[in-house]
Amino acid sequence: MRELCYQGLRERYGERATTDAELLKRLDYELGVLEKTGFVSYLLIVWDFIHFAKERGIPVGPGRGSAAGSIVAYVLGITDIDPLQYGLIFERFLNPDRVSPPDIDVDFCETRRGEVLEYVRQKYGERRVAQIITFGKLKAKSVVRDVGRVMGWSYRDADRIAKMIPNELNITLDAAVEKNPELKRAFTTEPVTRQLFDYAKVLEGLSRNAGVHAAGVVIADRDLSDYIPLCRDVKGNDVISQYPMGPLNDLGLLKMDFLGLKTLTVIEDTLALIHKREPTFLLNNIPLDDPAAFALYNRGETIGLFQMESGGMTSLSKQFDVKKLDDIIALVALYRPGPMELIPEYVKAKKGITPIKYLHPLLEDICADTYGVMIYQEQVMAAASKLAGYSLAQGDLLRRAMGKKDKEKMAKERGNFIDGCARTNKIPEKKASAIFDLLEKFAGYGFNKSHSAAYGVISYQTAYLKAHYPVEFMAGLLSNEINNTEKISVFVGECKRMGISILPPDINKSGLKFMPEMWERPQRPDSRGAPTFTAIRYGLAAIKHVGEAAMEAVIREREQGGDFISLEDLCTRLDSRIANRKMLESLIKAGAFDFLGRDRAELYACIDDAVGASVAAQRDRLAGQVSLFDENTASATSRKRPVTRWSEHEKLSYEKELLGFYVSGHPLDAYADVFAAKNYRSIASLVDLDDRAPFKIAGAIVEVEKKFTRKEGKPFAVLWVEDLNDMLEVVVWNEVYLKVSDVLAAGRVVEIKGTLDKRDEALRATALEIRSIALGKTNGASERLGDSSEQLTVVLQFSPVTTGDELRHVREILVSSPGRRPVQLLFDRGDGSSLRLDAGAELRVNLTQELEGKLSRWLVTPKLQ
Repeated sequence: MRELCYQGLRERYGERATTDAELLKRLDYELGVLEKTGFVSYLLIVWDFIHFAKERGIPVGPGRGSAAGSIVAYVLGITDIDPLQYGLIFERFLNPDRVSPPDIDVDFCETRRGEVLEYVRQKYGERRVAQIITFGKLKAKSVVRDVGRVMGWSYRDADRIAKMIPNELNITLDAAVEKNPELKRAFTTEPVTRQLFDYAKVLEGLSRNAGVHAAGVVIADRDLSDYIPLCRDVKGNDVISQYPMGPLNDLGLLKMDFLGLKTLTVIEDTLALIHKREPTFLLNNIPLDDPAAFALYNRGETIGLFQMESGGMTSLSKQFDVKKLDDIIALVALYRPGPMELIPEYVKAKKGITPIKYLHPLLEDICADTYGVMIYQEQVMAAASKLAGYSLAQGDLLRRAMGKKDKEKMAKERGNFIDGCARTNKIPEKKASAIFDLLEKFAGYGFNKSHSAAYGVISYQTAYLKAHYPVEFMAGLLSNEINNTEKISVFVGECKRMGISILPPDINKSGLKFMPEMWERPQRPDSRGAPTFTAIRYGLAAIKHVGEAAMEAVIREREQGGDFISLEDLCTRLDSRIANRKMLESLIKAGAFDFLGRDRAELYACIDDAVGASVAAQRDRLAGQVSLFDENTASATSRKRPVTRWSEHEKLSYEKELLGFYVSGHPLDAYADVFAAKNYRSIASLVDLDDRAPFKIAGAIVEVEKKFTRKEGKPFAVLWVEDLNDMLEVVVWNEVYLKVSDVLAAGRVVEIKGTLDKRDEALRATALEIRSIALGKTNGASERLGDSSEQLTVVLQFSPVTTGDELRHVREILVSSPGRRPVQLLFDRGDGSSLRLDAGAELRVNLTQELEGKLSRWLVTPKLQ
C-alpha cells in the first residue's frame, strides 16, 4: 500500500513529492489512520477495480462524495481531485474518532459499468460478490389500486380513488383523506370506498415486490451465504443479497456503489469525435480558467452542462457571475434543499451588494472564498479546529451533532466550544457563543465540498467541450439520448440556437449515432461561393421503430458492399428478417431514402413489393437463380406508380413522430408572415420576463390533457404549445376552458395571452385568452374561439379503394383552417343508404373562401358568396 502511494505521489506531484514536508506529513497521517482502522484492504479493493477500468479505457469519474478529500485516494488514482488544491478534509471521509466503514461511491461510464461488475465477480468469485436487493413498498396509491383489483373493482374506479391521493412523498392513506376534501367525501359517503380503505390500511407499508439496487454491491472475504441469505434476481441470472442496504451496513459487510453516469459516456463519445481531427487532445490538459466556458454559465446556455440543466440552476448561474472554477463548485453545493436558503445571502455578498462581515478575523481565512457564507460542511469543521482548538476529527463530530439538533448534546458542545475558544484564541464567552450559533446555523445547511468539487470539475469539463468543440459535444449528447425523442428535440433546438445544422437521416451517410459532418449549403444564384458549414447527421439508431441491431447490419453491409442505390437494393442485400416492413416504413417516413429523389408516399407504396422480392431473392439465391431474379426485382419495384402524395402536414408529422423534431420544414412555416405581423414573443424569450408578467405568443398545440380541479371537480386543461423552436406548458383554468374547450386539439395554431409562472424550475404559464389563427382571408388571420356555429356538410362517395386516401386529403384541408364551425361527413354507400358522422371537435373549421375552394369537390352547402 505505501509503495503504491509513494509511486502515485511522484506521478501526481513531481518534485513536491520529495520536497513538500506538509504533503508528506499528510500522506503519512492518512496512511496511519487507514492502517490503524483496518481499512487498507478496502482502499486496495477499490484501487484494483478502478485500475482495471482505466486500463480498459472505461471512463471513471474524478470522484464522488467525501472520498475526494483523501490524498491517499488521489495518489492511488481512485479520485482525480487534488484535495490540497480545493481545501478538502480527510476526516470528512474517515474519522479516526468515530470509526465506521468509509464510503467510496464510484461513477463509471453508463454503457460499460457492467464490465467492471463482471471483473469484480470473476476476481473474487460469484458467491462472494452480490448486488443488493431492494423492496418496493405498498404505498398509498399502489395499495389502493392493488386492493381495488382484488375486490373486483374496474381499473378506472380504483384509479379514480388513487388519483385523489396527493402526490406527496411517503404520504399515508390517513393523511391523504385529511388533505383532500374530495377524497374525504368519497371515504365518508361511499361504503365501498371505506371498505377498500379499511383493507388497504392493513397492507399499507408492507413490501410489495423485490428489485435490484441500481448501484449497490456487497463483497465478502468468503462465500456470502456464510453471512447472509442469497437468491437470484428476477431473471435468474445474477446472485443478489436477500438483505437490503440497511441490514448489510449493520452487519459491517463491505458495501460499494458502482454508479453509471451518462455524462461520462457523453464526454467519452465527444473525445472520440474530437480525436478524429485532434488526435493529441487530452481532457486532463485543458485550462481550468477558460473564459469561454465560464461565459456559458453567465449567459444561461447550460443545456448539456452537467448538473446545470434545470430551469432553476440555469437562472441561478446567470445571476452568479461565474469567473472561476470555485464558483461552479459553489453552484453545485448551493442548489440543493437546505443550502438553497443561503443563495440570496451568497449572491448579494458576491456582487458586493451587502458587505462581507466576519464575527472573528480567523473566520476570514475559512470563508473568504465563499464571501463570508459557510456553504460547505468542511468550513464548519475548519472553524471549530481553528477557533476552538478542535482536531479535525472532533470538528467532524461537532458538525454531525449540530446537524442532528439534539438540544442536550448541543448545550454540552456549546460549553466545550466556548472553553476551547477561550483557551486557544482568548475569544470572550459572548463572542464565542455567537460564533457557535453561526456554525450551528450553517451546519444544518452546509454541503459536502468534496462531492461538490468533483462534480463541479465534471460540469466545467462539459462547459469547456461545449464552448470549444460544440459540434462534437452536441453530437455526443444526442447520441446518448437515441431512445428519448423528447430529449433529442431539446438538444436539436439547442443546436439550432448555436448555429449547428441537423441533417436528416440518410441510409448512405448516417452512422449508427449522431456524427459531425461537413455540409455545403446549396449554391444560390446571387452567391459567389458555397461556404462550408459544420453540421450533425442524424443517427440511424435514433429513428424510432428501426432497432439498433438492424441499423448495425445496414451499416455493416454498406461498408462491405457500397452505398445502396434503391429501396430494392437494400432489401435484397439484407436478411429479410432485418429488412422488415416496420423498419422500412420508419426509414422512409423519416426521409432516410430521400437521396433517391422519389416521393416518400410512392416509396412507401413499394414496401410490400420490395420485401416480397427480397424474400424471393434470398430463396432463389440459394438455388443459383440470382441474375434472373435481380432483373425481375428491379422491374417490379422501381417503376412509378400512381399514389396520393402525403400532404406537407402528414409528412412533417411522421418526421416529428420518428425523429423528435421536424427536418424538412415546420408546420408553422406557413404562419411566419402572420406571426411577424403580430409581433408575438418567442417562447424562448419568456425566460427573460419576471414571474407573473403578461405575454402574448403564438404556436401550435402539441398535446392537450384534460383534468378536473380537486375541490369542486371543475374541468380545466393543460396544453403544450410549440413555436418554431421551443415548447411551453400552459394551464387553461375553468373560466377560460369553458369558452374554448371544444377546439383545444393537437395541431391547432393559436394565439395565447397569459401570465408566466416561474415559481418552479420548469417555465409554465396560465392562459387568459386564446384565439385560433387561420390563414384564410375572411375576418383577417384569426378567429376568436367561441363565435360561429353554422353547420358545414362534406359528402364523400363511398369506395373501398379510394376512401382512405380521400379522407386523409380532406382531413389535411380541414386542419389547415381551424375554427369553431362543426363538420359532418356524409358517406354515400351507393345503394340508396348513407352514413353520417361528426368529424369531431379537433376538425372544426373557419370557413373561408380559400377553404371553400379547396373543398368544392365535396362541399354540399357552401356558406360564402
